[in-house]
Amino acid sequence: MFEGIDFLNKQWFWALLILPLAIVWYIFKHKKQTAELRISSIKGFKLTHSVLPKLKHGLFILRLLALALLITALARPQTVDVSSRTKTTRGIDIVMAIDVSASMLAKDLSPNRLEALKNVAAEFIKGRPNDRIGLVEYAGESYTRTPVTSDKSIVLRSLKDIKYNTIIEGGTAIGMGLATSVNRLKDSKAKSKVIILLTDGVNNTGFIDPKIASELAVEYGIKTYTIGLGTNGMALSPVALDPRNGQFQYARVPVEIDEALLKDIAKVTGGLYFRATNNKKLEEIYNEINKLEKTDVEEFKYYNYEEKYRPLVLLAGLFLLIEFLLRNTLFRSFV
Repeated sequence: MFEGIDFLNKQWFWALLILPLAIVWYIFKHKKQTAELRISSIKGFKLTHSVLPKLKHGLFILRLLALALLITALARPQTVDVSSRTKTTRGIDIVMAIDVSASMLAKDLSPNRLEALKNVAAEFIKGRPNDRIGLVEYAGESYTRTPVTSDKSIVLRSLKDIKYNTIIEGGTAIGMGLATSVNRLKDSKAKSKVIILLTDGVNNTGFIDPKIASELAVEYGIKTYTIGLGTNGMALSPVALDPRNGQFQYARVPVEIDEALLKDIAKVTGGLYFRATNNKKLEEIYNEINKLEKTDVEEFKYYNYEEKYRPLVLLAGLFLLIEFLLRNTLFRSFV
């Protein structure tokens, strides 16, 4: 009956202790008021049996019920409907710069570096509902895959479609990837602007030096987190493309990541450098970045209270009315 109902003045329930005391008092009073007549024989008397004297106890029960209902009403039963609304007070604009060079097909992560990154990055994007996110691809050159947007479905679709292709120039132009990312964020009005730059190699091409791109990021107040992707030692990597079937031939080659450069980019821009040597480590890195870059969100809660004591008072009044009518009509001769 009271599911979902809260009582504002619970202390009134202590008054329910009156009920057992009233019952004891009623029993004692009834015994005291019952008259006894002792006779040696009932011969000559005409006896009739009536249930009304027994039913008159129902009048007391009606009073007890009415009292219990009034006490419950005094406890102020009420329901509350809570609605909430959130407001983003400080959003973050994020660009994820993804290396799509052929080496990203290396299989030291499962099923390969690029697919492992896409899986983890998708979960990261889903976990940032209040931020705007964009995607930049780079290899020997760079371009914007998705402009910074709050529509996560577009970003996730674009991320899923990222694949290695021979259209984009080969190589690893870290400076180009970083510069393109800066260009996407430089006019942003967000209070916090972040680039997550991932690569599995060394800067070996491109006409923009990574250090110059870092200076541009600093100028526009853009923090950069850098991630070096690849196991320590040797990795099964693509080494040649078979023209007959368009498939890569794989061989074990040493993993080379310019960690000094990535650390320098992160340090200069106020970010951090991470090394992801396996799938689990890559996931932990994105979780860590997710914790470091918090979006301020205000939550407004609205409480709609509905009082429930009125039906109890009306029911108590009905019981008292019935008790009064019965006492002065049907049971008038017995009370």
